[in-house]
Amino acid sequence: METIKLNDAQKKSRRGRNIALGMVLAALVAIFYVVTLIKFGAVGN
Repeated sequence: METIKLNDAQKKSRRGRNIALGMVLAALVAIFYVVTLIKFGAVGN
């Protein structure tokens, strides 16, 4: 099996995309969490 070697620019680009994707996912989780708290808070009152 042949592996593909990435140069430094490609590694840096991939790392940047991974960090951006992780931040987007974390933001979505936070949004769903806040919305859930608001909904359950509204039911409790």
